[in-house]
Formats: sequence, C-alpha cells, structure tokens
Amino acid sequence: MARLEDDVAIVTGAARGIGAAYAKALAAEGAKVVVTDILDPSAAVGEITKAGGTAIGIVCDVTDNAAVDAMVTKTVSEFGKIDALVNNAALFAEISHKKFEDIPDGEWSKVMQVNIEGVWRVSKAVVPHMRERQYGKIVNVASTTALKGTPMMLHYVSSKGAILAMTKAMAREVGEDNICINAIAPGLVMSDSVIHGGNWSDEWFDSNANSRAFKRRATPEDMVGTIVFLSSREANFITGQTMVVDGGSVPH
Repeated sequence: MARLEDDVAIVTGAARGIGAAYAKALAAEGAKVVVTDILDPSAAVGEITKAGGTAIGIVCDVTDNAAVDAMVTKTVSEFGKIDALVNNAALFAEISHKKFEDIPDGEWSKVMQVNIEGVWRVSKAVVPHMRERQYGKIVNVASTTALKGTPMMLHYVSSKGAILAMTKAMAREVGEDNICINAIAPGLVMSDSVIHGGNWSDEWFDSNANSRAFKRRATPEDMVGTIVFLSSREANFITGQTMVVDGGSVPH
C-alpha cells in the first residue's frame, strides 16, 4: 500500500521546480494533490495525472488572505479533507546577491510577504480543518542559508530563519490537536528556476557542491524522500524539528 494512500496534500509554489517535484512524489505515494502557485499549475497537474495520480491545480497568491481561503475551501470541497500541507512557495531565484545595505525597501518587503507571511497565511487557513479531524502534517520549507548565515542575501536568509522559529512555535500550539509541524532545510538545489532564472555562475554552484560531504550538485529529487516521510504517518511522533537535506554541508 502506498504510504499516503487517500491522503489529501496541498503543495504551494508547485507549478515548477522543487515544488512540482514535491507534488509528484506525494502523488506517487497515493496522495490526492492540490498543486497551487501564483503561476499556472496545469503542466505539473498534467504530469501527475499522466502518471496515474490524482491532482488539481489552483492559482493562488499566498500573500492574499482571500485567495488562500478560497484555495483551501476548494480543496475541501473537492476532496473532503486536508491531511498534509507543504509550505514551499518562496522568492529565491529572482533575488540577486547584494550587500544588505543595498537591498531596496520594496524587495525586502516582498520577500517577507511571500516567504514568511505566506507560510503563516496558508497554515492558519488549513489548521482548523486538521484540528477538526485531530490529524495533520505541515512541512515548512526552510533553508540551510539560515544555519550558515549566508552573506549577500540577508532578506532571504532572514526569512528562512523566521521559518525555523515559526516551525517550533507553531508545533507547540497545535500539538494537542495531533498536528505535526516540521521543516526541511535544503541546501542549494538545481531547480529549473535556479538554473535558468538565477544570477549565479557555474563556479558558484561548484563551490557550493564542494562544501558538501557528497561532492555533487543537489537535484529536486534529492529532497522528496524527506517531504514524503514528514507528510506521512511514519512521522507521527516528530514535531517542531528541522531536517537538513544538503548532502552534508551543514551537520545539524
């Protein structure tokens, strides 16, 4: 039997890249997946259904409370429940490296709105449905940059540091409702948006890979096992934790 048979999972920021890989992996384990993104999610949904999985796509801006509420309402209407949420939506590849004193106010605010407030908005919309059933799994996507103190992208690093703290505090608040909230902290992953939309060189990618115990670049598929595990009943007694998945660059 598939590990997530008949579960319903929402993945934000899942139209492409790592989020799409998360969605496909959850569907492959039997979950009915809601692929949501500010971008058109139809391609990712098509890949899942072509492979025999079940998925729907919903365009949703995680910075908009009304849009988030509508997305959650449609999910429950379509599938009857929500078992898992992967808070993946974030700004990263679009951000160029710069000194912290050179970050424009608007760029700082946008990163905080998407990367922090988006996690809060979607979680607070989903938790009442999980609380009603006394079961749920939330996986917040953090980053090893917050553990390393990576320079030249303070707004992104700060936002992911907030995710580490939020995960601990949120887990404490919903433990009595049998809801597990954990985080995954990937290192640099060679997603489509990083390869084609980022502002980095091959030398920078190689330097990052060489900091690892495994001397290679990470792929989205390297992350999916942890996402599936934390979304499953195998993780029923794990909460408030951050699992680092970066090939051994940051022992944690």
